[in-house]
Amino acid sequence: MELVRGIQNLRPRHRGCVATIGNFDGVHAGHQAILKRLRADSARMNLPGCVVIFEPQPREYFSPGDAPPRLTRLRDKLALLEAQGVDRVLCLSFNRRLREMSAEQFVQQILIDGLGVKHLEVGDDFRFGCDRSGDFAFLQGSGERHGFTVEAANTVAESGERISSTRVRQVLAEGDFSLAERLLGRPFSISGRVLHGQKLGRQLGAPTANVQLKRLRAPLQGVYRVSVELDGVTQKGVANIGSRPTVDGDGQAHLEVHLLDFDGDLYGRRITVVFHEKLRDEQRFDSLDALKAAIKADFAAARAQWGL
Repeated sequence: MELVRGIQNLRPRHRGCVATIGNFDGVHAGHQAILKRLRADSARMNLPGCVVIFEPQPREYFSPGDAPPRLTRLRDKLALLEAQGVDRVLCLSFNRRLREMSAEQFVQQILIDGLGVKHLEVGDDFRFGCDRSGDFAFLQGSGERHGFTVEAANTVAESGERISSTRVRQVLAEGDFSLAERLLGRPFSISGRVLHGQKLGRQLGAPTANVQLKRLRAPLQGVYRVSVELDGVTQKGVANIGSRPTVDGDGQAHLEVHLLDFDGDLYGRRITVVFHEKLRDEQRFDSLDALKAAIKADFAAARAQWGL
């Protein structure tokens, strides 16, 4: 899969494609249905399939403090798109220039001059351009004038409800990882590199791997039963996502993972943490002894569920 960062890096060889546009946060089952149709259209028209995404995502640009937590950071999103058979990703920098681009300019500069789109699939509620002035009807009209077709992405439902990134976040917040797996088409996981931390876990008798989140907010908060794939072996563990209130955290979300039966060095390694069950909410304890007791209980609960 080819990644093109910004319209300034589009070349004449990139013209001529079938495309879709969106955030694709989570690359969930609804997204996967769109990408399946993209592959079919790509094969039918003998053209590469291109996904247009934004970085940062628009809501992160307009209101970073209130933007919804990401299900997937950019690196993981790209890997998931590649696994779905996408030929090319155009990642547009969502900045002031793009924010002020009119709907007409977006179509002309990106879809026509840049990509030479022959077929486009977007949600019928898709809005774009300055002040969200462009919509599905505008795209259809542009397609008729400039020689590309536009198709509405069909809604994909689970148990009668539309699958969306918003719904996935809600289900994760409720701790329903079984439903989240159905919505995503895979277990929910977070990947990142293990960094050196404050070594507080060792003082508490629970050494942890501090995983780099690289996102403004985390979609989970609390203590969870998890597993980690290491060298082809599944390691069972417990993870905490939160601000570490008992030990005067910095107010930002951290992911800390303790592997139940593992003694080794994980620093610098990139690991994937798969979430299976919420054990409890994060809470502030009155003392480190009370925190130690809670951690011990978390480990016991996880071991019981794992049958260890």
